[in-house]
Amino acid sequence: DVWWEDMTDEPPANLTDWKGNAWTPESGTPAAHPNARFTTPASQCPSIAPEWQDPAGVPISAILFGGRRATNVPLVTQSFDWQHGTFLGSIMSSEKTAAAAGTVGEVRFDPFAMVPFMGYAVGDYINHWLEIGDATDAAKLPKLFWVNWFRKSDEGKFLWPGFGENSRVLKWVLERVVGTGDATETAIGYVPTLDSLDTDGLEIDQVTLQQLLSVDNDAWRGEVELINDHFDFVGEQLPQAMRDELENLEKRLAG
Repeated sequence: DVWWEDMTDEPPANLTDWKGNAWTPESGTPAAHPNARFTTPASQCPSIAPEWQDPAGVPISAILFGGRRATNVPLVTQSFDWQHGTFLGSIMSSEKTAAAAGTVGEVRFDPFAMVPFMGYAVGDYINHWLEIGDATDAAKLPKLFWVNWFRKSDEGKFLWPGFGENSRVLKWVLERVVGTGDATETAIGYVPTLDSLDTDGLEIDQVTLQQLLSVDNDAWRGEVELINDHFDFVGEQLPQAMRDELENLEKRLAG
């Protein structure tokens, strides 16, 4: 039988942990890996599209990158174009979780939120995204978005409720795809206007919403320095287009 933490009120008296060692409640260590996942067949999803196994594939309208940032990064940002979206993906930073080596909670650069799972050089991975854009009709490319459910107030409280309420952000994303959603242009990309994000029935005031969607140019000038260091770390494989995008960001911040 398979058992995982909190599956039952009382753990089994004896079991084999994720390392293959004998385990009891007195072992003092978790029985499962801290980043353990449990999955179910996609066919069990009641709302799955009927084309989900179409061998020809399906069109992709939008791609969302997500990280964990307490400051500076808005709730959702749309890129100016594919290259700029690749740049946004390349500069993502997150608080470390159990999925990554290092101290949990420490902020680190995590391009496309994929660093723990990349099997080759980060610069080559970034270039792969650029090549997709070069090889595809721009009108058919998915819109690229950066989401951040984890922005906090000065008191350290999460500003956005998350979970099912994230569908409100997805609604705006789809509205942007079809051309009906309103946005404000900022130095880092397009963010929703205060009235374009559907908050009907959500207990959130305008001040909190402004905090969620704000882009502080002064704070982002500090981010630029960190991004420069990050790109230096990526090394020679970093595509020049990413340096160009960083220079463009600096110009927008200066303006």
